[in-house]
Amino acid sequence: QVQLLESGGGVVESGGSLRLSCAASGSTSSINTMGWYRQAPGKERDPVTTIDRDGKTMYAESVKGRFTISRDNAKNTIYLQMNNLKPADTGIYYCNAPRWDRNYWGQGTQVTVTD
Repeated sequence: QVQLLESGGGVVESGGSLRLSCAASGSTSSINTMGWYRQAPGKERDPVTTIDRDGKTMYAESVKGRFTISRDNAKNTIYLQMNNLKPADTGIYYCNAPRWDRNYWGQGTQVTVTD
């Protein structure tokens, strides 16, 4: 089993910044890629960014140049630095860690960007 605990959401004005964290615990040695998904109100959960153990990253087009994912393998933690936030970034952000047997998800953290 793997547990994912997110923190760092909140309310911020357009153009502001937030930093999210996701700490993994349990059987983490089998986890390679971790990432963040976002679910806006009334929409599906979509991938935002991922990072593997070697630091290789992927970003959705909508966040490139504004969001940065990083990882501390020793702490089994990933971070998401979000800059120049826009109202369209509003949603619940979920930490994700796929493994051979299943997809693990955190409980989600709300990010609200106001005009």
